[in-house]
Amino acid sequence: MSENTRAEVPATALGPIRPLSVRITDGLRAQLEVFAQLNDRSVTEEIRLALETWIETSKSDPKVLQRAETVRAEIDREAKTKQNAIEAIFGGTPGAKAPRAKSGSA
Repeated sequence: MSENTRAEVPATALGPIRPLSVRITDGLRAQLEVFAQLNDRSVTEEIRLALETWIETSKSDPKVLQRAETVRAEIDREAKTKQNAIEAIFGGTPGAKAPRAKSGSA
């Protein structure tokens, strides 16, 4: 395998599994290792399950839902501003091609 070729990474329903480095205290790490041992899982699997649970819980949190709407509105405003800028530069409707200049030989 060349240096530029990535090793095969297992995929999940959400895409390939990628590493994530997280800094935690020794005490938290020790507790995590105990839970992993008690549940007969790896520390990595315990972290993945905890994150999945936290994400599912956050999806129904009213504060998160409200913030998501605010962010969505900001994204829409930014997109509209960029669309207007493109229309101001190139004119016409989105996707319409500008007329091509005719060549000098006919």
